[in-house]
Amino acid sequence: MIDHDEPAPAVAVVGGGAVGVTAAADLAARGADVTLYDRGDLGAESSGRAAGVLYDAYADDVDAAIAARSMERFRAFDRTLPGFSFTPCPYIIAVREGDADADAVPAMVDRMRAHGRAVTLVDPASLADRFPIASDDLAVAAVAANAGFCDPASYVAATADRARREGVEVATGTSVALSREGDRPAVRAQPPSGSGDAPSGGDRRFDAIVVAVGAHTASVLAAVGIDAPVIPYRAQALVTPVSYDGPMVYDATAGVYLRPHPTGLLAGDGTEPVAADPDAYDRTADDWFVDSTSVTLRERLADPPVEDGLPVDRAWAGLCTATPDGDPLVGPVADLDGVFVAAGWQGHGFMRAPAIGEHVAEGVLASLSADCRPDDPWIDAFHPGRFDGDETFEIRDGMTVERRDEG
Repeated sequence: MIDHDEPAPAVAVVGGGAVGVTAAADLAARGADVTLYDRGDLGAESSGRAAGVLYDAYADDVDAAIAARSMERFRAFDRTLPGFSFTPCPYIIAVREGDADADAVPAMVDRMRAHGRAVTLVDPASLADRFPIASDDLAVAAVAANAGFCDPASYVAATADRARREGVEVATGTSVALSREGDRPAVRAQPPSGSGDAPSGGDRRFDAIVVAVGAHTASVLAAVGIDAPVIPYRAQALVTPVSYDGPMVYDATAGVYLRPHPTGLLAGDGTEPVAADPDAYDRTADDWFVDSTSVTLRERLADPPVEDGLPVDRAWAGLCTATPDGDPLVGPVADLDGVFVAAGWQGHGFMRAPAIGEHVAEGVLASLSADCRPDDPWIDAFHPGRFDGDETFEIRDGMTVERRDEG
Protein backbone atom coordinates (compact mmCIF):
# COMPACT_ATOMS: atom_id res chain seq x y z
CA MET A 1 0.00 0.00 0.00
CA ILE A 2 1.07 3.59 -0.55
CA ASP A 3 2.40 5.40 2.50
CA HIS A 4 0.43 8.63 2.41
CA ASP A 5 3.12 10.36 4.45
CA GLU A 6 5.45 9.93 1.46
CA PRO A 7 5.10 11.57 -1.97
CA ALA A 8 2.91 9.62 -4.37
CA PRO A 9 4.98 7.35 -6.64
CA ALA A 10 5.28 8.67 -10.18
CA VAL A 11 4.37 5.98 -12.70
CA ALA A 12 4.40 6.12 -16.50
CA VAL A 13 2.22 3.71 -18.46
CA VAL A 14 3.36 3.41 -22.07
CA GLY A 15 0.60 2.09 -24.31
CA GLY A 16 -3.05 3.11 -24.41
CA GLY A 17 -4.73 -0.18 -25.24
CA ALA A 18 -7.09 -2.03 -22.93
CA VAL A 19 -4.38 -3.27 -20.57
CA GLY A 20 -2.60 0.07 -20.44
CA VAL A 21 -5.66 2.21 -19.72
CA THR A 22 -6.85 -0.25 -17.08
CA ALA A 23 -3.47 -0.29 -15.36
CA ALA A 24 -3.31 3.51 -15.47
CA ALA A 25 -6.77 3.92 -13.94
CA ASP A 26 -6.13 1.30 -11.26
CA LEU A 27 -2.74 2.76 -10.38
CA ALA A 28 -4.23 6.23 -9.97
CA ALA A 29 -7.14 4.86 -7.94
CA ARG A 30 -4.54 3.45 -5.53
CA GLY A 31 -2.80 6.80 -5.09
CA ALA A 32 -0.10 6.85 -7.77
CA ASP A 33 0.70 9.92 -9.87
CA VAL A 34 0.21 8.46 -13.36
CA THR A 35 1.00 9.60 -16.89
CA LEU A 36 -0.37 7.50 -19.76
CA TYR A 37 1.44 7.76 -23.09
CA ASP A 38 0.30 6.56 -26.49
CA ARG A 39 1.93 7.37 -29.80
CA GLY A 40 -1.47 7.62 -31.50
CA ASP A 41 -5.05 7.54 -30.25
CA LEU A 42 -6.07 5.37 -27.32
CA GLY A 43 -7.19 1.91 -28.43
CA ALA A 44 -6.20 2.53 -32.03
CA GLU A 45 -4.08 -0.59 -32.38
CA SER A 46 -4.84 -4.19 -31.32
CA SER A 47 -7.49 -3.34 -28.72
CA GLY A 48 -9.49 -1.37 -31.25
CA ARG A 49 -9.36 -4.33 -33.64
CA ALA A 50 -10.31 -6.97 -31.07
CA ALA A 51 -13.50 -9.03 -31.31
CA GLY A 52 -14.81 -8.40 -27.80
CA VAL A 53 -15.49 -12.09 -27.07
CA LEU A 54 -15.36 -12.62 -23.30
CA TYR A 55 -15.43 -15.85 -21.28
CA ASP A 56 -13.80 -17.63 -18.34
CA ALA A 57 -13.73 -21.15 -19.87
CA TYR A 58 -10.10 -22.02 -19.14
CA ALA A 59 -8.72 -25.32 -17.87
CA ASP A 60 -5.48 -23.99 -16.35
CA ASP A 61 -5.84 -22.69 -12.80
CA VAL A 62 -4.03 -19.39 -13.35
CA ASP A 63 -5.87 -18.66 -16.61
CA ALA A 64 -9.22 -19.55 -15.03
CA ALA A 65 -8.63 -17.26 -12.05
CA ILE A 66 -7.60 -14.32 -14.23
CA ALA A 67 -10.53 -14.82 -16.59
CA ALA A 68 -12.96 -15.09 -13.69
CA ARG A 69 -11.72 -11.79 -12.25
CA SER A 70 -11.96 -10.13 -15.65
CA MET A 71 -15.54 -11.33 -16.11
CA GLU A 72 -16.38 -10.07 -12.62
CA ARG A 73 -15.03 -6.64 -13.48
CA PHE A 74 -16.64 -6.50 -16.94
CA ARG A 75 -20.02 -7.18 -15.32
CA ALA A 76 -19.37 -4.58 -12.62
CA PHE A 77 -18.29 -2.00 -15.19
CA ASP A 78 -21.54 -2.61 -17.06
CA ARG A 79 -23.27 -1.10 -14.02
CA THR A 80 -20.71 1.51 -12.99
CA LEU A 81 -18.64 2.66 -15.96
CA PRO A 82 -20.41 5.29 -18.09
CA GLY A 83 -20.18 4.55 -21.81
CA PHE A 84 -19.52 0.82 -21.42
CA SER A 85 -21.94 -2.09 -21.70
CA PHE A 86 -21.56 -5.86 -21.41
CA THR A 87 -23.97 -8.27 -23.10
CA PRO A 88 -24.28 -11.73 -21.49
CA CYS A 89 -24.23 -14.52 -24.07
CA PRO A 90 -23.33 -18.23 -23.77
CA TYR A 91 -20.13 -19.44 -25.42
CA ILE A 92 -20.07 -22.80 -27.20
CA ILE A 93 -16.93 -24.82 -27.88
CA ALA A 94 -17.68 -27.17 -30.80
CA VAL A 95 -15.51 -29.91 -32.33
CA ARG A 96 -16.50 -31.77 -35.49
CA GLU A 97 -16.66 -35.49 -36.19
CA GLY A 98 -13.28 -36.86 -37.23
CA ASP A 99 -11.30 -34.20 -35.35
CA ALA A 100 -8.80 -35.76 -32.93
CA ASP A 101 -9.30 -32.82 -30.54
CA ALA A 102 -12.78 -34.16 -29.75
CA ASP A 103 -11.28 -36.72 -27.38
CA ALA A 104 -9.67 -33.97 -25.28
CA VAL A 105 -12.84 -31.96 -24.64
CA PRO A 106 -14.43 -34.01 -21.80
CA ALA A 107 -11.25 -33.91 -19.70
CA MET A 108 -10.82 -30.22 -20.51
CA VAL A 109 -14.36 -29.50 -19.30
CA ASP A 110 -13.69 -31.46 -16.11
CA ARG A 111 -10.67 -29.26 -15.39
CA MET A 112 -12.67 -26.12 -16.06
CA ARG A 113 -15.37 -27.26 -13.67
CA ALA A 114 -12.74 -28.16 -11.07
CA HIS A 115 -11.74 -24.49 -11.13
CA GLY A 116 -15.33 -23.40 -10.57
CA ARG A 117 -16.12 -22.48 -14.16
CA ALA A 118 -19.74 -22.87 -15.25
CA VAL A 119 -19.02 -25.10 -18.26
CA THR A 120 -21.16 -28.09 -19.24
CA LEU A 121 -20.53 -30.91 -21.68
CA VAL A 122 -23.64 -31.27 -23.86
CA ASP A 123 -25.04 -33.66 -26.44
CA PRO A 124 -24.41 -31.90 -29.79
CA ALA A 125 -27.85 -32.96 -31.01
CA SER A 126 -29.46 -30.87 -28.27
CA LEU A 127 -27.76 -27.66 -29.40
CA ALA A 128 -30.02 -27.26 -32.43
CA ASP A 129 -33.04 -27.41 -30.11
CA ARG A 130 -31.68 -24.60 -27.96
CA PHE A 131 -29.85 -22.37 -30.41
CA PRO A 132 -30.03 -21.33 -34.10
CA ILE A 133 -26.93 -23.30 -35.05
CA ALA A 134 -26.33 -26.52 -36.98
CA SER A 135 -24.85 -29.36 -34.94
CA ASP A 136 -25.33 -32.56 -36.94
CA ASP A 137 -21.62 -32.68 -37.86
CA LEU A 138 -20.31 -32.22 -34.31
CA ALA A 139 -18.62 -34.92 -32.25
CA VAL A 140 -18.67 -33.00 -28.98
CA ALA A 141 -19.70 -29.62 -27.60
CA ALA A 142 -19.51 -27.68 -24.36
CA VAL A 143 -21.42 -24.61 -23.22
CA ALA A 144 -19.82 -21.93 -21.02
CA ALA A 145 -22.51 -19.98 -19.22
CA ASN A 146 -20.40 -17.14 -17.78
CA ALA A 147 -19.62 -15.40 -21.06
CA GLY A 148 -20.61 -12.40 -23.12
CA PHE A 149 -19.34 -9.73 -25.44
CA CYS A 150 -18.73 -6.01 -25.64
CA ASP A 151 -17.38 -3.32 -27.93
CA PRO A 152 -13.62 -3.11 -27.20
CA ALA A 153 -13.33 0.52 -28.36
CA SER A 154 -16.02 1.60 -25.89
CA TYR A 155 -14.19 -0.17 -23.05
CA VAL A 156 -10.94 1.66 -23.83
CA ALA A 157 -12.71 5.02 -24.14
CA ALA A 158 -14.75 4.56 -20.97
CA THR A 159 -11.76 3.34 -18.96
CA ALA A 160 -9.65 6.23 -20.24
CA ASP A 161 -12.35 8.61 -19.01
CA ARG A 162 -12.24 6.84 -15.65
CA ALA A 163 -8.45 7.24 -15.64
CA ARG A 164 -8.77 10.97 -16.27
CA ARG A 165 -11.29 11.26 -13.43
CA GLU A 166 -8.73 9.52 -11.19
CA GLY A 167 -6.20 12.19 -12.15
CA VAL A 168 -4.21 10.41 -14.87
CA GLU A 169 -2.40 12.72 -17.29
CA VAL A 170 -3.14 11.34 -20.76
CA ALA A 171 -0.55 12.11 -23.45
CA THR A 172 -1.82 10.90 -26.81
CA GLY A 173 -0.01 11.42 -30.11
CA THR A 174 3.25 11.09 -28.21
CA SER A 175 6.00 8.67 -29.20
CA VAL A 176 8.28 7.70 -26.34
CA ALA A 177 11.54 5.88 -25.76
CA LEU A 178 12.85 4.51 -22.49
CA SER A 179 16.04 5.89 -21.03
CA ARG A 180 17.92 5.78 -17.76
CA GLU A 181 18.87 8.74 -15.63
CA GLY A 182 20.95 7.82 -12.64
CA ASP A 183 19.23 5.14 -10.61
CA ARG A 184 15.76 5.80 -12.02
CA PRO A 185 14.15 5.02 -15.38
CA ALA A 186 12.96 7.84 -17.59
CA VAL A 187 10.72 8.40 -20.57
CA ARG A 188 11.85 10.51 -23.49
CA ALA A 189 8.70 11.86 -25.09
CA GLN A 190 8.41 13.24 -28.60
CA PRO A 191 5.08 15.08 -28.87
CA PRO A 192 3.91 16.09 -32.32
CA SER A 193 4.14 19.73 -33.26
CA GLY A 194 1.01 21.63 -32.37
CA SER A 195 -0.38 18.87 -30.13
CA GLY A 196 -2.48 20.13 -27.28
CA ASP A 197 -2.81 16.74 -25.58
CA ALA A 198 0.76 15.97 -24.60
CA PRO A 199 3.37 17.23 -22.14
CA SER A 200 6.54 18.85 -23.38
CA GLY A 201 9.27 16.66 -24.85
CA GLY A 202 12.53 15.66 -23.19
CA ASP A 203 13.38 13.15 -20.46
CA ARG A 204 10.96 12.71 -17.60
CA ARG A 205 11.90 10.59 -14.61
CA PHE A 206 9.53 8.12 -12.97
CA ASP A 207 9.62 5.72 -10.07
CA ALA A 208 8.19 3.03 -12.33
CA ILE A 209 7.41 2.56 -16.01
CA VAL A 210 4.87 0.05 -17.30
CA VAL A 211 5.42 -1.06 -20.89
CA ALA A 212 2.07 -2.16 -22.32
CA VAL A 213 2.64 -1.59 -26.01
CA GLY A 214 1.56 -4.96 -27.40
CA ALA A 215 3.13 -5.65 -30.78
CA HIS A 216 5.78 -2.97 -30.18
CA THR A 217 7.08 -4.56 -26.96
CA ALA A 218 10.26 -6.05 -28.41
CA SER A 219 11.37 -2.83 -30.11
CA VAL A 220 10.60 -0.58 -27.12
CA LEU A 221 12.59 -2.77 -24.74
CA ALA A 222 15.37 -3.41 -27.27
CA ALA A 223 16.11 0.33 -27.21
CA VAL A 224 17.38 -0.08 -23.65
CA GLY A 225 19.17 -3.37 -24.30
CA ILE A 226 16.44 -5.78 -23.18
CA ASP A 227 15.51 -8.77 -25.35
CA ALA A 228 11.82 -9.70 -25.06
CA PRO A 229 10.57 -12.88 -26.79
CA VAL A 230 7.31 -11.35 -27.99
CA ILE A 231 6.43 -11.83 -31.67
CA PRO A 232 3.48 -10.06 -33.34
CA TYR A 233 1.30 -11.95 -35.81
CA ARG A 234 -1.85 -11.15 -37.80
CA ALA A 235 -5.37 -12.33 -36.95
CA GLN A 236 -8.50 -11.35 -38.88
CA ALA A 237 -12.20 -10.68 -38.40
CA LEU A 238 -15.23 -9.54 -40.36
CA VAL A 239 -18.73 -8.23 -39.81
CA THR A 240 -21.58 -9.42 -42.00
CA PRO A 241 -25.10 -7.93 -42.04
CA VAL A 242 -26.57 -11.43 -41.69
CA SER A 243 -29.11 -11.44 -38.86
CA TYR A 244 -28.00 -13.59 -35.92
CA ASP A 245 -29.41 -13.84 -32.40
CA GLY A 246 -27.66 -16.96 -31.13
CA PRO A 247 -24.77 -17.84 -28.85
CA MET A 248 -21.10 -17.17 -29.39
CA VAL A 249 -19.56 -20.23 -31.02
CA TYR A 250 -15.98 -21.39 -31.43
CA ASP A 251 -15.83 -23.99 -34.19
CA ALA A 252 -12.49 -25.47 -33.14
CA THR A 253 -12.14 -27.68 -36.19
CA ALA A 254 -12.59 -24.80 -38.61
CA GLY A 255 -10.69 -22.39 -36.37
CA VAL A 256 -13.49 -19.79 -36.56
CA TYR A 257 -15.42 -17.99 -33.81
CA LEU A 258 -18.64 -16.03 -34.20
CA ARG A 259 -20.81 -13.78 -32.06
CA PRO A 260 -23.81 -11.49 -32.40
CA HIS A 261 -23.01 -7.95 -33.50
CA PRO A 262 -25.19 -4.81 -33.48
CA THR A 263 -25.27 -4.83 -37.29
CA GLY A 264 -25.46 -8.60 -37.77
CA LEU A 265 -22.73 -11.13 -36.99
CA LEU A 266 -19.02 -10.88 -36.23
CA ALA A 267 -16.74 -13.79 -37.14
CA GLY A 268 -13.01 -14.23 -37.04
CA ASP A 269 -9.70 -15.82 -36.37
CA GLY A 270 -7.82 -16.00 -39.68
CA THR A 271 -4.54 -16.42 -37.84
CA GLU A 272 -1.42 -16.02 -39.94
CA PRO A 273 1.31 -17.76 -37.88
CA VAL A 274 4.25 -15.75 -39.16
CA ALA A 275 5.91 -12.68 -37.68
CA ALA A 276 4.39 -9.35 -38.72
CA ASP A 277 5.93 -5.91 -38.78
CA PRO A 278 3.80 -3.81 -36.37
CA ASP A 279 4.59 -0.67 -38.34
CA ALA A 280 3.89 -2.09 -41.81
CA TYR A 281 1.43 -4.98 -41.65
CA ASP A 282 -1.61 -5.37 -43.90
CA ARG A 283 -4.62 -4.11 -41.94
CA THR A 284 -7.12 -5.39 -44.49
CA ALA A 285 -8.46 -8.95 -44.37
CA ASP A 286 -7.24 -11.54 -46.86
CA ASP A 287 -9.58 -12.95 -49.49
CA TRP A 288 -8.87 -16.50 -48.31
CA PHE A 289 -10.06 -15.57 -44.82
CA VAL A 290 -13.33 -14.08 -46.06
CA ASP A 291 -13.96 -17.07 -48.34
CA SER A 292 -13.19 -19.73 -45.72
CA THR A 293 -15.20 -17.93 -43.04
CA SER A 294 -18.15 -17.75 -45.42
CA VAL A 295 -17.99 -21.53 -45.79
CA THR A 296 -17.86 -22.07 -42.02
CA LEU A 297 -20.84 -19.80 -41.41
CA ARG A 298 -22.90 -21.61 -44.02
CA GLU A 299 -22.05 -24.88 -42.28
CA ARG A 300 -22.57 -23.68 -38.72
CA LEU A 301 -25.70 -21.50 -38.89
CA ALA A 302 -29.07 -23.23 -38.77
CA ASP A 303 -30.39 -20.84 -41.40
CA PRO A 304 -27.44 -20.23 -43.76
CA PRO A 305 -27.50 -16.68 -45.11
CA VAL A 306 -26.59 -17.40 -48.72
CA GLU A 307 -25.69 -20.35 -50.90
CA ASP A 308 -22.44 -18.85 -52.11
CA GLY A 309 -20.33 -16.03 -50.75
CA LEU A 310 -21.18 -13.75 -47.86
CA PRO A 311 -22.15 -10.09 -47.72
CA VAL A 312 -19.42 -8.29 -45.76
CA ASP A 313 -19.78 -4.84 -44.23
CA ARG A 314 -16.22 -4.72 -42.94
CA ALA A 315 -13.20 -7.03 -42.78
CA TRP A 316 -9.92 -6.26 -41.10
CA ALA A 317 -6.70 -7.59 -39.58
CA GLY A 318 -5.13 -6.81 -36.25
CA LEU A 319 -2.06 -7.99 -34.37
CA CYS A 320 -1.79 -10.57 -31.63
CA THR A 321 1.42 -11.35 -29.75
CA ALA A 322 3.01 -14.74 -29.08
CA THR A 323 5.57 -15.96 -26.55
CA PRO A 324 7.59 -19.21 -26.46
CA ASP A 325 5.24 -20.98 -24.01
CA GLY A 326 1.96 -19.23 -24.83
CA ASP A 327 1.86 -17.36 -21.52
CA PRO A 328 2.26 -13.59 -21.29
CA LEU A 329 5.13 -11.60 -19.82
CA VAL A 330 3.79 -9.69 -16.82
CA GLY A 331 6.05 -8.22 -14.16
CA PRO A 332 9.45 -6.62 -13.58
CA VAL A 333 12.01 -6.56 -16.37
CA ALA A 334 15.34 -8.10 -15.41
CA ASP A 335 18.35 -5.76 -15.26
CA LEU A 336 16.17 -2.67 -15.54
CA ASP A 337 14.93 -1.65 -12.11
CA GLY A 338 11.62 0.16 -12.12
CA VAL A 339 10.50 -1.10 -15.52
CA PHE A 340 7.60 -3.54 -15.84
CA VAL A 341 6.10 -5.23 -18.87
CA ALA A 342 2.65 -6.59 -19.75
CA ALA A 343 2.53 -8.28 -23.16
CA GLY A 344 2.20 -11.54 -25.08
CA TRP A 345 -1.50 -12.40 -24.94
CA GLN A 346 -1.86 -14.97 -27.77
CA GLY A 347 -5.04 -13.17 -28.84
CA HIS A 348 -6.58 -13.15 -25.36
CA GLY A 349 -5.36 -9.75 -24.18
CA PHE A 350 -8.59 -7.81 -24.33
CA MET A 351 -10.61 -10.35 -22.37
CA ARG A 352 -7.91 -10.41 -19.68
CA ALA A 353 -7.45 -6.64 -19.50
CA PRO A 354 -9.56 -5.85 -16.40
CA ALA A 355 -7.75 -8.46 -14.29
CA ILE A 356 -4.26 -7.93 -15.72
CA GLY A 357 -4.50 -4.15 -15.43
CA GLU A 358 -5.49 -4.53 -11.79
CA HIS A 359 -2.70 -7.07 -11.20
CA VAL A 360 -0.12 -4.76 -12.77
CA ALA A 361 -1.27 -1.82 -10.64
CA GLU A 362 -1.08 -3.81 -7.42
CA GLY A 363 2.20 -5.47 -8.40
CA VAL A 364 3.95 -2.22 -9.33
CA LEU A 365 2.96 -0.47 -6.12
CA ALA A 366 3.92 -3.47 -4.02
CA SER A 367 7.28 -3.67 -5.81
CA LEU A 368 7.95 -0.02 -4.99
CA SER A 369 7.33 -0.71 -1.32
CA ALA A 370 10.49 -0.85 0.78
CA ASP A 371 9.43 -4.02 2.60
CA CYS A 372 8.57 -6.09 -0.48
CA ARG A 373 10.84 -8.45 -2.36
CA PRO A 374 10.58 -7.69 -6.12
CA ASP A 375 9.01 -11.02 -7.10
CA ASP A 376 6.43 -11.24 -4.33
CA PRO A 377 3.43 -9.60 -6.02
CA TRP A 378 3.74 -11.34 -9.37
CA ILE A 379 2.36 -14.49 -11.01
CA ASP A 380 5.25 -16.94 -11.34
CA ALA A 381 3.97 -18.48 -14.60
CA PHE A 382 3.96 -15.03 -16.23
CA HIS A 383 7.26 -13.73 -14.87
CA PRO A 384 9.38 -12.16 -17.66
CA GLY A 385 12.54 -13.57 -16.09
CA ARG A 386 11.64 -17.13 -17.12
CA PHE A 387 13.14 -16.40 -20.57
CA ASP A 388 16.55 -15.25 -21.71
CA GLY A 389 14.85 -13.15 -24.38
CA ASP A 390 16.60 -14.57 -27.44
CA GLU A 391 14.47 -17.72 -27.77
CA THR A 392 13.31 -18.84 -31.20
CA PHE A 393 9.88 -20.46 -31.39
CA GLU A 394 6.91 -21.15 -33.61
CA ILE A 395 3.82 -18.97 -33.35
CA ARG A 396 0.84 -20.93 -32.08
CA ASP A 397 -2.78 -19.92 -32.48
CA GLY A 398 -4.19 -18.83 -29.12
CA MET A 399 -7.70 -19.99 -30.02
CA THR A 400 -7.32 -23.74 -29.58
CA VAL A 401 -9.21 -26.43 -27.69
CA GLU A 402 -6.26 -26.78 -25.35
CA ARG A 403 -4.09 -23.68 -25.38
CA ARG A 404 -1.16 -25.70 -24.17
CA ASP A 405 -0.48 -29.23 -22.90
CA GLU A 406 -1.64 -29.63 -19.33
CA GLY A 407 -1.28 -32.47 -16.87
